[in-house]
Amino acid sequence: MNNIVKIKDTCIGRGHPLAIIAGPCVIEDFETTFEIAAFLKHLAEEKGIGCIFKASFDKANRTSIESYRGPGMGRGLEILSRIKSELDMPIISDIHEAGQADDAARVLDVIQIPAFLCRQTDFLLAAARTGKAINVKKGQFMAPWDMQNVVTKIRSAGNHDILLTERGAMFGYNNLVVDFRAIPIMQATGCPVVFDATHSVQLPGGAGTSSGGQRRHAPGLAQAAVAAGVDAVFMEVHPDPDKALCDGPNSLPLDWLPDLWQRLIDIRNIVNQA
Repeated sequence: MNNIVKIKDTCIGRGHPLAIIAGPCVIEDFETTFEIAAFLKHLAEEKGIGCIFKASFDKANRTSIESYRGPGMGRGLEILSRIKSELDMPIISDIHEAGQADDAARVLDVIQIPAFLCRQTDFLLAAARTGKAINVKKGQFMAPWDMQNVVTKIRSAGNHDILLTERGAMFGYNNLVVDFRAIPIMQATGCPVVFDATHSVQLPGGAGTSSGGQRRHAPGLAQAAVAAGVDAVFMEVHPDPDKALCDGPNSLPLDWLPDLWQRLIDIRNIVNQA
């Protein structure tokens, strides 16, 4: 039986409505970030589902040294704190160093562990000790059953509010492949599982000095993941993905979301009735 993770008023886990984690890859400026968050807040209320707003204050693992990383931790957390307060939305963002955990926890409702860092023991423990819910992206290099060791590390610090995110496996050549068997395998740890619909269609480093992507495939993968029993769907979104400063090729336009979310909700309802 999966543990239920409650983020503010949103319960994530088996038997509960589908939850959405969404937002831009990176904070570009306050105005754009707020616009996206307000759109998501309104849509989630219209659809009657929980939405956790996602945006990164620093993308420390960009392909090129010249890539835009974000406004940095100080300014980024200020922006996220304002959005959290003004829109009354729960917030998730990723950290990249153990020393960032306590400061980030003062603003974030969920601390996200990037896929490349999901095995780093001291890093995981620092995040876990904040007492915040933890969302761990499964490393592209890991088998789903190996995530049990990650869960055990976090639980050893007394934190049981853990989400695990599937975002595809990498076999080189700038491509990711999703194995939907990973969803029930990771749910066997007792943790709710999230499907990252947009990073799963990323082409890492595929554009030479940046990552490419195939956003057209993200809706289909998201629907398949919900049919396979995933508890929440993660997606990066932007008003104009082709002009986004990070992960534009795999980000979804805002106008795709009303129909897509409804399809995902309908599939989840069928799964919950089965």
